[in-house]
Formats: sequence, structure tokens, C-alpha cells
Amino acid sequence: MSASAGTTVQVRPKKVRRIAIPAAVVLVVVFAVAGALLGNTPTGAYFRLSDQLSMVGLGVLLAAGALLLTRPRLRADADGLEIRNLLGTQHYSWDLVEAISFPNGAPWARVELPQDEYVPIMAIQATDGAHAVEAMRRLRELRREVDGA
Repeated sequence: MSASAGTTVQVRPKKVRRIAIPAAVVLVVVFAVAGALLGNTPTGAYFRLSDQLSMVGLGVLLAAGALLLTRPRLRADADGLEIRNLLGTQHYSWDLVEAISFPNGAPWARVELPQDEYVPIMAIQATDGAHAVEAMRRLRELRREVDGA
């Protein structure tokens, strides 16, 4: 299959998703229970409804932070790479990409650009083991197809 025929590589991290999603649910539940129990304290402290709602809101914010770890994604096709990391999404055409590497000891893969610059690909993480290896194989195969076209 040639790259012009519509080959697309899409990768998302696996292990971090299996941890972050349940952790986010636990955070919301724990902070909601804590907020509900704030009104009944034997210490004599007086907590208002706003304090209880703030506790729930804090749990939601912490859960959102945990879910941010599930955001990374890589999409690659004949036009280039779209890398979505924690806070931003960037697109690189294959002309700009010098190499795709996974340095020893690195937590994730990276795209090497001109002038010794690089962009991490947080979607391909070392903790994913065989999933990361397969993603790198597919990405490098796509690169060969694009270069050969």
C-alpha cells in the first residue's frame, strides 16, 4: 500500500490512559465525599455550602489535570505529522522531519527537526512497551513510503 493510497498512523498512549482515567474518577468521588462530610465535624468549625462546593470543585480540577495526561496523540499520513501533546497541537510536513527517534532512556519518542531542534511525541511512551515499538515501526514504514513516493 502506498502512502498516497491513504495510509494513516494514529497512536495514543495506553498505560497512562488506564491509570489516569480511573484516578480522575477516584479524585472526583473522594473530594465529593469529603465535601459532603465537611458539614458534620465535631471540631466546632463551621463549614458553609460554599466550602463544600469548593471541595467538590477542587476534585474536579484535579481530575481534569489527571485527564490532561490522556490527551497526547500522533496522527501521521502522507502530508506529515500532527503531534498533540499536553497543551498544544503542531503539524510538521515530512520535508521538515529529519528523523524519528526514540533515544535510550527517553520517556517518549521524538521528531528531529533542522538545526538540532526536536519535538517530543508523548503519544509514543516507553512505558507502553510493545505498543510503542509497533507504533515506531508503523511510523517509520510510513516515512519510507512517503520518501519513496
